[in-house]
Amino acid sequence: MPAPYMQNRELSWLRFNERVLAEAADESVPLLERLKFLSIFTSNLDEFFMIRVGSLFDLQSVNAEALDSKTGMTPKEQLDKLYASVHPLIKKRDEVYFTVEQRLRKEGIVNLSTAELCIEEFRFVKQYYEQEIAPILSPQIVDSHHPFPHLQSKVLHIGAVLKEEEKTLFGVIPVPSSLPDIIQIPGTGVRYVRVEDIILDHVEQVFSMYRIAEKTIFCITRNADIHPDDEAFDVNQDFRSKMQRLLQERRRLAAVRLELNSPVSAEFENYLCETLELNPEQVFVSRAPLKLSYAFSLTAPDGAENLCYKPFSPCRTPGVSYDGLFRQIAKQDILLSYPFESMTPFLRLIKEAAADKNVISIKITIYRLARKAKLVDYLCRAAENGKDVTVFIELRARFDEQNNIDWSERLEDAGCRIIYGFEEYKIHSKVCLITRKEKSSIRYYTQIGTGNYNERTAAQYTDVSLMTANQQIGLEANEFFRNMALGNLYGNYSHLLVSPVSLKETVLRLIDEETAKGPSGRILVKINSMTDVDVIEHLQKASAAGVQVNLIVRGICCILPGIPGLTENITVRSIVGRFLEHSRIYVFGDGAEAKMYIASADFMTRNTERRVEVACPIYSPAVREKLMHILETELADTVKARMMKPDGTYERISADGIDSQQVLLEEAEAAERAIPEQVEGFVRSLLTKFRDWR
Repeated sequence: MPAPYMQNRELSWLRFNERVLAEAADESVPLLERLKFLSIFTSNLDEFFMIRVGSLFDLQSVNAEALDSKTGMTPKEQLDKLYASVHPLIKKRDEVYFTVEQRLRKEGIVNLSTAELCIEEFRFVKQYYEQEIAPILSPQIVDSHHPFPHLQSKVLHIGAVLKEEEKTLFGVIPVPSSLPDIIQIPGTGVRYVRVEDIILDHVEQVFSMYRIAEKTIFCITRNADIHPDDEAFDVNQDFRSKMQRLLQERRRLAAVRLELNSPVSAEFENYLCETLELNPEQVFVSRAPLKLSYAFSLTAPDGAENLCYKPFSPCRTPGVSYDGLFRQIAKQDILLSYPFESMTPFLRLIKEAAADKNVISIKITIYRLARKAKLVDYLCRAAENGKDVTVFIELRARFDEQNNIDWSERLEDAGCRIIYGFEEYKIHSKVCLITRKEKSSIRYYTQIGTGNYNERTAAQYTDVSLMTANQQIGLEANEFFRNMALGNLYGNYSHLLVSPVSLKETVLRLIDEETAKGPSGRILVKINSMTDVDVIEHLQKASAAGVQVNLIVRGICCILPGIPGLTENITVRSIVGRFLEHSRIYVFGDGAEAKMYIASADFMTRNTERRVEVACPIYSPAVREKLMHILETELADTVKARMMKPDGTYERISADGIDSQQVLLEEAEAAERAIPEQVEGFVRSLLTKFRDWR
C-alpha cells in the first residue's frame, strides 16, 4: 500500500526543476544569470525526458501493471501526470524568457529576428548564410522515393509543408551541429541572430521548386535510458568497444517528446506524431528558443557588469599552502570546501606524488572528469616516473561515456593500470589512496570526497574533499581498492561505509539508534536526492518517536514532511542558487558524540544497493567543526532555501536574510585576504624570537 508520507519520484524532480525556473524569475538575480538559469532548466528537462520518461516508456512496454513503490501508480498514470505537469512549466518558461529578453534589450543585449535587421546587418547575415551555412545544409523531402530520415535526438530541425500542384510533401533541414548557435552582428553592443532563425528564413530558397505552406523549427527527444550494466556481459569482450556500440544505439532509440517553436496546423502536427509514433500530449509548443545553451557564450557589454554575478575564483584554504602537502596532511586532516575553496591542494598532492621518489603507488576511482584535466596529466606523469598507478574508471557515467573512454586510452598509453569496474554495479565512489614509504614503514594518505575529480565543476558545485593521514582509514581504503581489483563487492570495513555491503545497513542502524533516544535524538542529512523506501520508512519512525530530523535535499525528495503523527518532526529544505548544491554529509546525534560522515552516495536505492559508494567518518574536531558550520549556515538560509510543505510543494522562506552560498563565499574571500596578514605576523614573531635568542 502507498504510504501517505511519500510522493512520486518524477513529480518531485519536476518540482526541483521548477525551483531552478524560480531562480530565472527572481528579480534579485542578475539578468544574464537569469538567462543561464533558463538554459539550465531547459537542459535539465531534456535529460529528464531522455532518462526518466524514457525509462517509464520502457517499463510500460515490459510491464504495464508495474506499480510505483511510493504512490502505487502504473507507468501510464505516472506518464500522464508528468506530461500534464510539464505543459504549465513550459508556459511559465516562455513568460520568464520574454521578460528577461526584453530587459536584456534595454541593456544592449539583443536577440534579433531577421525582420529586425537593418540593411547593413541584413547584408552581413545574407553573406554569412551563403558562405557558411548554405554549403553544408542537407535538406530532404519525404515521398515514396525519399523515406522519412532518422532525426537525431536534441538536434534542431526545420520542418516545412511543401506544395507541388495538388501534391503535398514534407521537407526537413537538420541544423548542422558544426554551426555556432548564434551569429554575432558586428557593431556596438551585443546583437545576435540565432542560426536556426536564419535557416528558417531561407526555407523558400532551399525548397525553391515548391510552395511553402507551413514551416517551423522543431526538435525531438529520444529515449536515452540505456542500461549497459543490465545487459548480458561478455567478459571476453572489450568494454570500451561495447560502450562505443551502446552510444551508437542511444542515437536511434524511440522518440518520447516533440518540441515545436511555433504552432502548426493539426494536419502538420498529426503527420509528425504519426511518423514519430507520438501522442498529442507528447507535443510541446514553446515560443522561447528550443536551445538556450548560447546563454553561456553571451558577455555583458562594457559598463554593464551588473548583468552577471560578481566574478569569483575559488580561494586558498586557510592554513594550507600549495607545497609540502604530505607534511601538512601528516600533521592534521585537511578539508577542502568547493567551490569556495580551491581544488589546487589536492591536485598539487597528486603532482607531488608523481615526482616523489618515496611514493610507491596511487590508486583512484574516477566517475567524471573535465575535458581538460590536470589530474590526468599528473597521473600519467606518475606512471611514467615508475609509480604503480591504478585507475578505476567508470565508462558508464551517463553522457560522459565518450569523455571517459578517451581518458582511459590516454591513461593506459602512459602506463596506468585501467580497471572498468563491475558487471552490474557502477563505481561512483570518490576515493584516492597514495602509498608512501617513510623511513622503515609504509604510510597511507587518503582523499575521500563528495564530488567528482572534475576541475571545472569543482568551481561550480558545492562539495567537500577530505585529505587525511589517518592510518585506519588508509588501511581500509587500501582494502577497498584490493577488493575492487579482485571483483569483491563484499569486503569487511570497520570505519568506511561501502555500498552495496555496509552503507545502507549502517545508515539504517544509526537512524534507529537516534530513534531509541526519542525527543533527544537528532538527525541532520545533506544530500541531493532521497528515494530509498527503507531509509524513508526508518526516518518516518524516527520522527514519530520525536526525533528532530532536518533534511537538506537539493533535488528529488520522496518523503513528505509535517504530516501529523507521521512526519511532523521532519523538515525538508532545498537550496538552489548560484552554485549547484552537491555535497553529501550525514550527521547522527548531537555535539561531540555525533557520528559524522561525508559520502559519495545519496539516499537513493541505486546508490545504496546498486552502486559502489563510500562514506568516510570524520574524526578530526577541526574538520567536524568546519562541516557543522557549513550545515548550520545552510539551515539558516532564508533567501535561496525553499521549505517543502506536506503536499510536496515548496515555499520561499523570506526574500530577506541569509543566502548561505553568499555567506560561505564571503567568508572564504575574507579568510584569503587575511592570509598575507597572518604570514606577516608569523614572520614578525620569528624575528622577535630570533632577536630574543641573540
